[in-house]
Amino acid sequence: MEKPDAIAALSALAHDLRLDIFRHLTRAGVAGAPAGDIARALDIRPNTLSNNLTVLSAAGLVRARREGRSVRYFAELDRMRALLGFLLEDCCGGAP
Repeated sequence: MEKPDAIAALSALAHDLRLDIFRHLTRAGVAGAPAGDIARALDIRPNTLSNNLTVLSAAGLVRARREGRSVRYFAELDRMRALLGFLLEDCCGGAP
């Protein structure tokens, strides 16, 4: 991961509601969650949820899949692993 990508991801997560959304999607696992379910679970208005999902998506932390009239969202766990790897890359002076 490059530094600008890490900054974008960290910036997207540096908001309490977006962090809650991302954590909700990680709990949902590979099944993801429909937007309506996320809104109800976190007590968020749909337009507020949409705006925050857009930010997370732009940072590469969330992806969406249309299912008829609904949209299902998924946490991009590989992107999060890359971010964590970037943050810990020089950890501990090279010691395991």
